[in-house]
Amino acid sequence: MTQFNKSRRKFISQTALLGTGLFFANDLLAMAYNEFAKFKGVQIGAITYSFRSMPSTAQDLIKYCQECGMTGIELMGDAAEAFAGSPTSNQPMRMGQPAAGGQRQPPSADQRKSMEERMKQTREWRESVSMDKFVELRKLFKDAGISIYAFKPNALNENNSDGEIEFALKAAKALGANSVTVELSSKAEHTKRLGDLAAKHKVYIGYHAHTQATDTAWDVALSQSPYNSMNLDCGHYIAAGGNNTTASLLALIEAKHDRITSMHLKDRLNKEHGGANVSWGKGDTPIKDILMLLKNKKYSIPVSIELEYDIPQGSDAVQEVKKCVDYAKAILA
Repeated sequence: MTQFNKSRRKFISQTALLGTGLFFANDLLAMAYNEFAKFKGVQIGAITYSFRSMPSTAQDLIKYCQECGMTGIELMGDAAEAFAGSPTSNQPMRMGQPAAGGQRQPPSADQRKSMEERMKQTREWRESVSMDKFVELRKLFKDAGISIYAFKPNALNENNSDGEIEFALKAAKALGANSVTVELSSKAEHTKRLGDLAAKHKVYIGYHAHTQATDTAWDVALSQSPYNSMNLDCGHYIAAGGNNTTASLLALIEAKHDRITSMHLKDRLNKEHGGANVSWGKGDTPIKDILMLLKNKKYSIPVSIELEYDIPQGSDAVQEVKKCVDYAKAILA
């Protein structure tokens, strides 16, 4: 048994929600991790948001992953919902046009009405859709040698219905993912709501933070449910500056490793240096230290490359993600 699973079993045994359902979820988690090939003991993948500048159908994403040499992904919701036949997948959200100075104008009455209708159609589809196409999509990726370890649909927010949230959790399970990811809410009632629904479906909620990240930012959510977890973005954590340092980041990973279901990795300058996203090796994110910690401690935490720096002229997202993959593999080798 890996240290990750030992730690998670220990955590679950200490919760008031101990039961066969939770042990079953833990077994599913182990199975999901075992499906995802490792490099020197570390799972290197990417969030498909990294390919947002390119066509992003499911077939496109498979091709990109193969070109980058990756066997696992955090899948954004748009491609999955389009594959499953969402009626609004080809309806772009129409926002107000940018005004002078670059500030976007508020949407007109007609645009608001259109957005409300689009949201209603999406909600009704999500609350009634079969999971068959999501199972088919999982097989499509699996046949190409790619596992989906996390799913990020835009269906887990405060304005989403319980039906939409349950759709996201059921779709994640159908895709083979052990977690869904969502921005960390400051509202405890919402993270409690998500945690309760996650426990019902035995799928983890991985909360993602930007520069509001601190060592205690996740504490409320984690205390509410054993199915509330962390989607730790190491680049954003470092960019926040202040008390967020290399030492504190590594300590946070060690302290919370059994509550981190996935991790985003990018290189950013810290606040004192301007906070910009930069190509790997040019920023303040301790990429080497992070990867070696995961390797040496044998933490089974998938690492998702998130491409956010400007793509150089003559290159594209696939080439840049591949550079990040190669960078990580060189460190681990």
